[in-house]
Amino acid sequence: MVRLLVRTAIALLANAIGLIVAAALLDGLRLDVSGFVVAVVVFTVVFAFVQPFLVSQLRRSDAAAKLLGGVALLATLASLVVTTLVTDGLSISGGGTWIAATVIVWLAAVLATFLLPLLGLKKFLEERSG
Repeated sequence: MVRLLVRTAIALLANAIGLIVAAALLDGLRLDVSGFVVAVVVFTVVFAFVQPFLVSQLRRSDAAAKLLGGVALLATLASLVVTTLVTDGLSISGGGTWIAATVIVWLAAVLATFLLPLLGLKKFLEERSG
């Protein structure tokens, strides 16, 4: 149970960092402070469901199996689309911004996912819960 909570906290923080970095770098991406937490939660939940679904669908097709490396990018794009549609915390305008936001959010979240445990987040959360 503790591992699930730690992994969830890391995913939420990593995705928050990814969205903040993208908002800082891209003029066409706007984060609303009042809806930011909801946007991060929606983004993280959608990503958690979309990525395994895409993997299972692509593994069924031999030709599509070559796309497995891009699943995280596709899941990031889908999560951005859903988050933009169902929350007021995130808005993206312009095709180039959508593409850049997908790459930036994905890359920043991946880096944060690897770096946050190294910075002691995992140990801190385990000490607090147990």
